[in-house]
Amino acid sequence: MFKTLLVTFILGGITISSSAQSLSPQVRRTDLQRHNISVPGLEAFQVRVDFDPGAFAPSHKHYGEEVIYVLRGALEYEVDGQAPVTINEGGVLFIPAGVRHSARNRGGSLSSELATYIVENDKPLVEPVD
Repeated sequence: MFKTLLVTFILGGITISSSAQSLSPQVRRTDLQRHNISVPGLEAFQVRVDFDPGAFAPSHKHYGEEVIYVLRGALEYEVDGQAPVTINEGGVLFIPAGVRHSARNRGGSLSSELATYIVENDKPLVEPVD
């Protein structure tokens, strides 16, 4: 059985449990796995993020790459320097390390993503950006 880890999640400035993290009441994160990888100093995270209708994850960045797979519905992403893009169920998106981005569910039903991060061991997973 997995132990519940406490993670300080900078986005929103709150401490949350990895088993059912919350960015806001309408955006919920569930950590699925976290492992060191074969590249020294790096680790992989997989997280499911559920967005209620109209929910918004504000601008933030990661200290590593993020690979997104939309599991359900459609999500609109704003990635710094690019026009907003809507990714539908089954679609993917790559966000380079350190790039500011946000996500929004503009639909009328729940949308979900599987986010995979490859990040440095000694860096926070997420950092808010104004």
